[in-house]
Amino acid sequence: MRVLHVISTLEPGGAGQQLRLLVRRLPYESEVVTLSPAGDTGEPDGVRVHRIATTRDHDPAAVRRLWRLMRAGRYDVVHTHLYRACVQGRIAARLAGVPIVVATEHRLSADSVEGRRSSPTVRALYLAAERLGQVTIATSPAIAGRLRSWGVPERRITMIPKAIDAREFRFDPALRAVARARLGAEPGVPVIGGLGRLEPDKRFDLLIRAVAEVPDALLLLVGDGSARADLERLAVIEGVADRVLFAGAVAHPREMLCAMDVFASPDHTAFGTATLEAIASGLPAVYGSCLPLEERVAARARVPGTHRLSTDRESLPRALRAEVLCLAERRGRRLPARSAGVRYDADHLAASVGRLYERIGDRPGQRRRVIAPPPGYRGRFGRKNTFPLPGGNVRNA
Repeated sequence: MRVLHVISTLEPGGAGQQLRLLVRRLPYESEVVTLSPAGDTGEPDGVRVHRIATTRDHDPAAVRRLWRLMRAGRYDVVHTHLYRACVQGRIAARLAGVPIVVATEHRLSADSVEGRRSSPTVRALYLAAERLGQVTIATSPAIAGRLRSWGVPERRITMIPKAIDAREFRFDPALRAVARARLGAEPGVPVIGGLGRLEPDKRFDLLIRAVAEVPDALLLLVGDGSARADLERLAVIEGVADRVLFAGAVAHPREMLCAMDVFASPDHTAFGTATLEAIASGLPAVYGSCLPLEERVAARARVPGTHRLSTDRESLPRALRAEVLCLAERRGRRLPARSAGVRYDADHLAASVGRLYERIGDRPGQRRRVIAPPPGYRGRFGRKNTFPLPGGNVRNA
Protein backbone atom coordinates (compact mmCIF):
# COMPACT_ATOMS: atom_id res chain seq x y z
CA MET A 1 0.00 0.00 0.00
CA ARG A 2 1.33 3.46 -0.96
CA VAL A 3 0.24 6.37 1.23
CA LEU A 4 0.64 10.10 0.55
CA HIS A 5 0.20 12.42 3.52
CA VAL A 6 -0.71 16.03 2.66
CA ILE A 7 -0.21 18.56 5.46
CA SER A 8 -0.50 22.35 5.61
CA THR A 9 2.74 22.74 7.58
CA LEU A 10 5.43 20.52 9.08
CA GLU A 11 6.46 23.08 11.68
CA PRO A 12 7.72 21.46 14.90
CA GLY A 13 5.09 20.28 17.35
CA GLY A 14 1.36 19.89 16.86
CA ALA A 15 0.15 18.19 13.68
CA GLY A 16 3.68 17.92 12.29
CA GLN A 17 4.80 15.88 15.29
CA GLN A 18 1.73 13.63 15.10
CA LEU A 19 2.47 12.97 11.43
CA ARG A 20 6.11 12.12 12.18
CA LEU A 21 5.02 9.62 14.83
CA LEU A 22 2.55 8.09 12.39
CA VAL A 23 4.71 7.63 9.28
CA ARG A 24 7.51 6.03 11.31
CA ARG A 25 5.15 3.28 12.45
CA LEU A 26 2.77 2.63 9.56
CA PRO A 27 3.81 -0.56 7.74
CA TYR A 28 3.28 1.09 4.35
CA GLU A 29 5.35 3.00 1.82
CA SER A 30 4.69 6.58 2.89
CA GLU A 31 5.51 9.96 1.39
CA VAL A 32 4.64 13.47 2.57
CA VAL A 33 3.76 16.69 0.76
CA THR A 34 3.73 19.95 2.70
CA LEU A 35 1.91 23.07 1.51
CA SER A 36 4.09 25.40 3.56
CA PRO A 37 6.71 27.75 2.06
CA ALA A 38 10.40 26.83 1.99
CA GLY A 39 12.12 26.94 5.35
CA ASP A 40 9.82 24.50 7.15
CA THR A 41 12.27 22.44 9.22
CA GLY A 42 10.20 19.57 10.59
CA GLU A 43 10.64 16.91 7.89
CA PRO A 44 10.30 13.28 9.07
CA ASP A 45 13.50 11.24 8.88
CA GLY A 46 13.71 8.64 6.12
CA VAL A 47 10.52 9.78 4.35
CA ARG A 48 10.42 11.49 0.97
CA VAL A 49 8.96 14.98 1.34
CA HIS A 50 7.50 17.01 -1.55
CA ARG A 51 6.86 20.74 -1.24
CA ILE A 52 4.04 22.67 -2.91
CA ALA A 53 3.99 26.17 -1.46
CA THR A 54 0.59 27.85 -1.20
CA THR A 55 -1.07 30.16 1.31
CA ARG A 56 -4.60 30.11 -0.14
CA ASP A 57 -7.45 27.86 0.97
CA HIS A 58 -8.44 26.99 -2.60
CA ASP A 59 -5.55 27.37 -5.03
CA PRO A 60 -6.22 25.75 -8.45
CA ALA A 61 -2.49 25.80 -9.31
CA ALA A 62 -1.63 23.94 -6.11
CA VAL A 63 -4.50 21.49 -6.66
CA ARG A 64 -3.20 20.77 -10.17
CA ARG A 65 0.33 20.11 -8.87
CA LEU A 66 -1.07 17.79 -6.20
CA TRP A 67 -3.16 16.00 -8.84
CA ARG A 68 -0.06 15.44 -11.02
CA LEU A 69 1.89 14.12 -8.03
CA MET A 70 -0.92 11.74 -7.08
CA ARG A 71 -1.36 10.52 -10.66
CA ALA A 72 2.37 9.87 -11.02
CA GLY A 73 2.68 8.16 -7.63
CA ARG A 74 -0.42 5.97 -8.04
CA TYR A 75 -1.07 6.14 -4.30
CA ASP A 76 -3.62 3.86 -2.68
CA VAL A 77 -4.32 6.29 0.18
CA VAL A 78 -4.24 10.07 0.49
CA HIS A 79 -4.31 11.22 4.11
CA THR A 80 -4.71 14.98 4.65
CA HIS A 81 -3.89 16.95 7.80
CA LEU A 82 -5.07 20.47 8.78
CA TYR A 83 -7.63 22.71 7.07
CA ARG A 84 -5.83 23.94 3.92
CA ALA A 85 -4.42 20.50 3.13
CA CYS A 86 -7.81 18.89 3.78
CA VAL A 87 -9.52 21.20 1.26
CA GLN A 88 -6.93 21.02 -1.54
CA GLY A 89 -5.76 17.46 -0.90
CA ARG A 90 -9.27 16.01 -1.08
CA ILE A 91 -10.02 17.79 -4.36
CA ALA A 92 -6.75 16.60 -5.92
CA ALA A 93 -7.26 13.04 -4.64
CA ARG A 94 -10.75 12.90 -6.12
CA LEU A 95 -9.44 14.16 -9.47
CA ALA A 96 -6.61 11.60 -9.38
CA GLY A 97 -9.00 8.76 -8.58
CA VAL A 98 -7.28 7.77 -5.32
CA PRO A 99 -9.50 5.05 -3.81
CA ILE A 100 -8.99 5.85 -0.10
CA VAL A 101 -9.12 9.48 1.10
CA VAL A 102 -8.82 10.11 4.84
CA ALA A 103 -8.43 13.39 6.72
CA THR A 104 -7.30 14.25 10.25
CA GLU A 105 -8.38 17.40 12.02
CA HIS A 106 -5.76 18.12 14.69
CA ARG A 107 -7.07 21.51 15.75
CA LEU A 108 -10.34 23.21 14.94
CA SER A 109 -11.42 25.98 17.27
CA ALA A 110 -14.79 27.67 17.39
CA ASP A 111 -13.40 31.04 16.34
CA SER A 112 -10.42 30.42 14.07
CA VAL A 113 -8.96 27.96 11.57
CA GLU A 114 -5.21 28.07 10.89
CA GLY A 115 -5.00 31.72 11.90
CA ARG A 116 -8.08 32.94 10.05
CA ARG A 117 -11.59 33.62 11.31
CA SER A 118 -13.94 30.64 11.14
CA SER A 119 -16.45 32.34 8.84
CA PRO A 120 -19.46 30.70 7.12
CA THR A 121 -17.49 30.72 3.85
CA VAL A 122 -14.54 28.94 5.47
CA ARG A 123 -16.88 26.30 6.90
CA ALA A 124 -18.81 25.86 3.65
CA LEU A 125 -15.57 25.42 1.67
CA TYR A 126 -14.43 22.75 4.09
CA LEU A 127 -17.78 20.95 3.99
CA ALA A 128 -17.82 20.89 0.18
CA ALA A 129 -14.35 19.31 0.08
CA GLU A 130 -15.19 16.90 2.90
CA ARG A 131 -17.71 15.15 0.64
CA LEU A 132 -14.84 14.11 -1.65
CA GLY A 133 -13.29 11.85 1.00
CA GLN A 134 -14.55 8.91 3.04
CA VAL A 135 -13.83 9.70 6.67
CA THR A 136 -12.43 12.42 8.94
CA ILE A 137 -10.44 11.54 12.04
CA ALA A 138 -11.16 13.85 14.97
CA THR A 139 -8.40 13.90 17.58
CA SER A 140 -10.72 14.87 20.43
CA PRO A 141 -14.45 14.88 21.27
CA ALA A 142 -14.42 18.69 20.99
CA ILE A 143 -13.19 18.52 17.40
CA ALA A 144 -15.71 15.80 16.58
CA GLY A 145 -18.47 18.04 17.94
CA ARG A 146 -17.24 20.99 15.91
CA LEU A 147 -17.23 18.90 12.72
CA ARG A 148 -20.81 17.84 13.41
CA SER A 149 -21.82 21.46 14.00
CA TRP A 150 -20.31 22.36 10.63
CA GLY A 151 -22.51 19.74 8.96
CA VAL A 152 -20.20 16.71 8.65
CA PRO A 153 -22.37 13.56 9.06
CA GLU A 154 -21.73 11.48 12.17
CA ARG A 155 -21.09 8.36 10.08
CA ARG A 156 -18.12 10.09 8.39
CA ILE A 157 -16.36 11.00 11.66
CA THR A 158 -14.18 8.71 13.76
CA MET A 159 -12.20 9.44 16.94
CA ILE A 160 -8.48 8.60 17.17
CA PRO A 161 -6.77 10.69 19.86
CA LYS A 162 -3.37 12.34 19.65
CA ALA A 163 -0.44 10.39 21.03
CA ILE A 164 3.17 10.64 22.13
CA ASP A 165 6.19 8.36 22.19
CA ALA A 166 7.09 8.51 25.89
CA ARG A 167 10.61 7.21 25.18
CA GLU A 168 11.41 10.43 23.33
CA PHE A 169 11.00 12.44 26.55
CA ARG A 170 13.02 10.39 29.04
CA PHE A 171 14.89 12.56 31.53
CA ASP A 172 18.64 13.03 31.08
CA PRO A 173 20.53 14.89 33.87
CA ALA A 174 23.41 15.72 31.53
CA LEU A 175 21.02 17.24 29.00
CA ARG A 176 19.41 19.20 31.84
CA ALA A 177 22.73 20.69 32.93
CA VAL A 178 23.63 21.77 29.38
CA ALA A 179 20.20 23.30 28.73
CA ARG A 180 20.08 25.23 32.00
CA ALA A 181 23.60 26.57 31.51
CA ARG A 182 22.66 27.82 28.05
CA LEU A 183 19.47 29.43 29.40
CA GLY A 184 21.30 31.05 32.29
CA ALA A 185 19.31 29.19 34.99
CA GLU A 186 21.44 28.79 38.11
CA PRO A 187 21.54 25.36 39.81
CA GLY A 188 18.86 25.09 42.47
CA VAL A 189 16.64 27.83 41.01
CA PRO A 190 13.14 26.42 40.29
CA VAL A 191 12.18 26.63 36.61
CA ILE A 192 8.47 26.65 35.80
CA GLY A 193 7.87 25.80 32.16
CA GLY A 194 5.20 26.29 29.51
CA LEU A 195 5.28 24.70 26.07
CA GLY A 196 3.29 25.44 22.90
CA ARG A 197 2.38 28.03 20.30
CA LEU A 198 2.51 31.53 21.74
CA GLU A 199 -1.01 32.50 20.72
CA PRO A 200 -3.61 34.44 22.75
CA ASP A 201 -5.87 31.40 23.25
CA LYS A 202 -3.07 29.46 24.97
CA ARG A 203 -3.22 31.91 27.91
CA PHE A 204 0.49 32.13 28.63
CA ASP A 205 -0.31 35.61 29.93
CA LEU A 206 -1.75 33.90 33.02
CA LEU A 207 1.58 32.14 33.57
CA ILE A 208 3.49 35.43 33.43
CA ARG A 209 1.13 37.01 35.96
CA ALA A 210 1.31 33.92 38.17
CA VAL A 211 5.10 33.74 38.29
CA ALA A 212 5.10 37.25 39.77
CA GLU A 213 3.55 35.57 42.84
CA VAL A 214 6.14 32.75 43.01
CA PRO A 215 9.29 34.32 44.49
CA ASP A 216 12.70 33.34 43.06
CA ALA A 217 11.28 31.04 40.36
CA LEU A 218 12.06 31.43 36.66
CA LEU A 219 9.48 31.01 33.92
CA LEU A 220 10.60 29.29 30.70
CA LEU A 221 8.29 29.62 27.69
CA VAL A 222 9.10 27.27 24.81
CA GLY A 223 7.52 28.08 21.45
CA ASP A 224 6.79 30.99 19.18
CA GLY A 225 3.78 32.74 17.76
CA SER A 226 1.89 35.97 17.19
CA ALA A 227 1.53 36.73 20.92
CA ARG A 228 5.24 36.69 21.75
CA ALA A 229 5.76 40.47 21.58
CA ASP A 230 2.70 41.07 23.77
CA LEU A 231 3.93 38.50 26.30
CA GLU A 232 7.35 40.15 26.42
CA ARG A 233 5.69 43.51 27.11
CA LEU A 234 3.50 41.95 29.81
CA ALA A 235 6.58 40.54 31.55
CA VAL A 236 7.99 44.09 31.72
CA ILE A 237 4.70 45.50 33.03
CA GLU A 238 4.49 42.79 35.72
CA GLY A 239 8.09 43.47 36.76
CA VAL A 240 9.30 39.92 35.98
CA ALA A 241 11.12 40.48 32.68
CA ASP A 242 14.37 39.28 34.30
CA ARG A 243 12.63 36.06 35.39
CA VAL A 244 10.90 35.12 32.12
CA LEU A 245 12.94 33.26 29.51
CA PHE A 246 11.69 32.96 25.90
CA ALA A 247 13.36 29.94 24.29
CA GLY A 248 11.59 30.27 20.93
CA ALA A 249 10.50 27.32 18.78
CA VAL A 250 12.48 24.09 19.13
CA ALA A 251 12.61 21.06 16.86
CA HIS A 252 11.94 18.75 19.82
CA PRO A 253 11.02 19.76 23.40
CA ARG A 254 12.94 17.05 25.29
CA GLU A 255 15.91 19.25 26.21
CA MET A 256 13.69 22.09 27.43
CA LEU A 257 11.53 19.68 29.47
CA CYS A 258 14.70 18.33 31.09
CA ALA A 259 15.59 21.91 32.10
CA MET A 260 12.22 22.46 33.84
CA ASP A 261 11.19 21.61 37.40
CA VAL A 262 7.42 22.21 37.15
CA PHE A 263 5.24 22.16 34.04
CA ALA A 264 2.20 24.42 33.69
CA SER A 265 -0.47 24.64 30.99
CA PRO A 266 -3.14 27.26 31.87
CA ASP A 267 -5.18 26.67 28.69
CA HIS A 268 -8.64 25.34 29.60
CA THR A 269 -9.39 24.24 26.01
CA ALA A 270 -6.29 22.16 25.17
CA PHE A 271 -6.24 18.43 24.40
CA GLY A 272 -3.13 18.23 26.60
CA THR A 273 -0.40 16.63 24.46
CA ALA A 274 2.28 18.88 25.97
CA THR A 275 1.17 17.86 29.47
CA LEU A 276 1.57 14.18 28.51
CA GLU A 277 5.08 14.94 27.26
CA ALA A 278 5.88 16.70 30.53
CA ILE A 279 4.83 13.82 32.79
CA ALA A 280 6.74 11.39 30.54
CA SER A 281 9.80 13.53 31.37
CA GLY A 282 9.16 13.17 35.11
CA LEU A 283 7.73 16.62 35.74
CA PRO A 284 4.89 17.54 38.10
CA ALA A 285 2.18 19.15 35.99
CA VAL A 286 -0.57 21.67 36.65
CA TYR A 287 -3.03 22.02 33.79
CA GLY A 288 -6.25 23.73 32.81
CA SER A 289 -7.27 20.96 30.42
CA CYS A 290 -5.81 17.56 29.56
CA LEU A 291 -8.38 15.08 28.29
CA PRO A 292 -6.29 11.91 28.92
CA LEU A 293 -5.57 12.89 32.54
CA GLU A 294 -9.19 13.91 33.11
CA GLU A 295 -10.27 10.45 31.91
CA ARG A 296 -7.93 8.92 34.48
CA VAL A 297 -9.41 11.10 37.24
CA ALA A 298 -12.94 10.08 36.21
CA ALA A 299 -11.85 6.41 36.41
CA ARG A 300 -10.42 7.04 39.88
CA ALA A 301 -6.91 6.31 38.63
CA ARG A 302 -5.37 9.76 38.89
CA VAL A 303 -1.79 10.09 37.61
CA PRO A 304 0.44 11.10 40.57
CA GLY A 305 2.05 14.52 40.43
CA THR A 306 -0.71 16.12 38.34
CA HIS A 307 -3.17 18.80 39.39
CA ARG A 308 -6.07 20.28 37.41
CA LEU A 309 -6.56 24.02 37.76
CA SER A 310 -9.90 25.63 38.46
CA THR A 311 -11.06 28.82 36.78
CA ASP A 312 -10.35 30.74 40.00
CA ARG A 313 -7.69 33.41 39.38
CA GLU A 314 -5.71 32.22 42.43
CA SER A 315 -5.67 28.58 41.33
CA LEU A 316 -2.57 28.85 39.13
CA PRO A 317 -0.23 30.84 41.42
CA ARG A 318 -1.36 28.75 44.41
CA ALA A 319 -0.64 25.48 42.56
CA LEU A 320 2.76 26.72 41.39
CA ARG A 321 3.79 27.76 44.90
CA ALA A 322 2.73 24.35 46.20
CA GLU A 323 4.75 22.51 43.53
CA VAL A 324 7.84 24.64 44.23
CA LEU A 325 7.53 23.72 47.93
CA CYS A 326 7.18 20.03 47.03
CA LEU A 327 10.28 20.35 44.83
CA ALA A 328 12.23 21.68 47.82
CA GLU A 329 10.99 18.82 49.99
CA ARG A 330 12.20 16.35 47.34
CA ARG A 331 15.53 18.23 47.31
CA GLY A 332 15.14 18.73 43.57
CA ARG A 333 14.70 15.05 42.75
CA ARG A 334 12.74 14.20 39.61
CA LEU A 335 9.45 12.34 39.70
CA PRO A 336 9.29 9.00 37.86
CA ALA A 337 8.07 9.00 34.28
CA ARG A 338 4.30 8.49 34.06
CA SER A 339 1.74 8.08 31.28
CA ALA A 340 -2.00 8.31 30.72
CA GLY A 341 -2.16 4.78 29.31
CA VAL A 342 -1.66 2.84 26.10
CA ARG A 343 -4.53 4.62 24.30
CA TYR A 344 -2.31 7.71 24.01
CA ASP A 345 0.80 5.85 22.85
CA ALA A 346 2.15 6.37 19.32
CA ASP A 347 2.03 2.64 18.52
CA HIS A 348 -1.70 2.62 19.32
CA LEU A 349 -2.19 5.67 17.08
CA ALA A 350 -0.51 3.98 14.10
CA ALA A 351 -2.38 0.71 14.64
CA SER A 352 -5.73 2.54 14.76
CA VAL A 353 -5.01 4.51 11.58
CA GLY A 354 -3.78 1.37 9.79
CA ARG A 355 -6.98 -0.49 10.69
CA LEU A 356 -9.01 2.45 9.36
CA TYR A 357 -7.20 2.32 5.99
CA GLU A 358 -7.81 -1.42 5.74
CA ARG A 359 -11.48 -1.10 6.70
CA ILE A 360 -12.13 1.54 4.03
CA GLY A 361 -10.17 -0.48 1.47
CA ASP A 362 -12.37 -3.51 2.11
CA ARG A 363 -15.54 -1.64 1.20
CA PRO A 364 -17.13 -2.57 -2.14
CA GLY A 365 -16.42 -0.19 -5.00
CA GLN A 366 -13.11 1.17 -3.72
CA ARG A 367 -11.51 1.06 -7.17
CA ARG A 368 -9.21 3.68 -8.55
CA ARG A 369 -10.95 6.27 -10.79
CA VAL A 370 -8.69 8.57 -12.75
CA ILE A 371 -10.27 11.87 -13.77
CA ALA A 372 -8.20 13.95 -16.15
CA PRO A 373 -9.05 17.64 -15.92
CA PRO A 374 -8.63 19.69 -19.09
CA PRO A 375 -5.52 21.88 -19.42
CA GLY A 376 -7.51 24.99 -18.58
CA TYR A 377 -8.83 23.67 -15.24
CA ARG A 378 -10.05 26.57 -13.10
CA GLY A 379 -12.02 24.80 -10.38
CA ARG A 380 -13.84 27.12 -7.98
CA PHE A 381 -16.28 26.98 -5.11
CA GLY A 382 -19.76 26.70 -6.64
CA ARG A 383 -22.99 28.32 -5.53
CA LYS A 384 -24.42 25.08 -4.14
CA ASN A 385 -21.41 24.40 -1.91
CA THR A 386 -20.02 21.77 -4.29
CA PHE A 387 -16.83 21.45 -6.28
CA PRO A 388 -17.75 20.78 -9.93
CA LEU A 389 -15.48 18.01 -11.25
CA PRO A 390 -13.85 18.98 -14.55
CA GLY A 391 -14.78 16.91 -17.56
CA GLY A 392 -12.41 14.41 -19.13
CA ASN A 393 -11.85 10.71 -19.71
CA VAL A 394 -12.68 8.33 -16.86
CA ARG A 395 -11.28 4.85 -16.67
CA ASN A 396 -10.94 2.07 -14.11
CA ALA A 397 -7.34 1.20 -13.31
